[in-house]
Amino acid sequence: MALSLRLGDARSTVEIVRADDREALGARLRADRYNAAYALAQLDDDAWSEAEFYACATQRGEAIVCHSRGGLGNATTLAGPAEGVAAILPLHPGYPNTFAIGDPRHVEALETVYSFRQITRMMRMLVTRDTFQPHDGAAQPMLGAHVDLLNRLYNAEGDPTHYRREHIADGCYWGVIDEERLVAVAGTHAIGRTHNIAILGNVFTHPRFRGRGHARTATSAVTAALLEQVNEVVLSVDPENAPAVRAYRALGYRHVGDIIEASATRHAGTLITAVRRWAARRRGPDGEREVVNT
Repeated sequence: MALSLRLGDARSTVEIVRADDREALGARLRADRYNAAYALAQLDDDAWSEAEFYACATQRGEAIVCHSRGGLGNATTLAGPAEGVAAILPLHPGYPNTFAIGDPRHVEALETVYSFRQITRMMRMLVTRDTFQPHDGAAQPMLGAHVDLLNRLYNAEGDPTHYRREHIADGCYWGVIDEERLVAVAGTHAIGRTHNIAILGNVFTHPRFRGRGHARTATSAVTAALLEQVNEVVLSVDPENAPAVRAYRALGYRHVGDIIEASATRHAGTLITAVRRWAARRRGPDGEREVVNT
């Protein structure tokens, strides 16, 4: 189904379509591959069935919105011109609760559809096989059987986590042992083997054991393991977290862009969204296209 959206007095139109051509989506997302890495990973066979893609062509290029379920739970990844993203989201806002990832230019479009406790601007950093500088430290791979240990570590600051065995088994997690206990871990948000890119994340060190280089050791181990599977690994880091930025740079990561991340709650309920779509279809010339006047 397509959407025609009238833009201002110029009465130009854009079309929103449910995109299901993986090859075409991959070609489009490769233009934003570092910021849109999570969406690229959803094009893999094992993730495709849990993802929905919407595309909107504008005069400044094509916008993509991807709603998915996977390593981040419910996620919404945005790419392309802000006006295209703003056209898609009111009609296809995704899950009631989601983790939103986009460019800083997408903030206004997100705020029309979601509410947030906080929108965080993050540095996107990249490492490749050629630039990786491994850190000499002892780490061990985490298995599904270690899920209770991992949840206990991630809960150390009072924020409950509920990782399951399959999260650990399907990803790539390495941990560091100190004083005979698991004190640091790094893992993955997604591995996009089709497009040769992975997203490293979930880096955490127990508060009592910080400042000892454990996070760098765990991150190095995960990076090395991922680079055996893909050509590029990205991560996001708060630019104000100077120790983390230094640690990642020491491993060969470099700054390649800025993204926003936020836990988002949808404003409108399912019924309101359905009414919007119904009204848009009724305004369409053929009962198929959805027309929205602005």
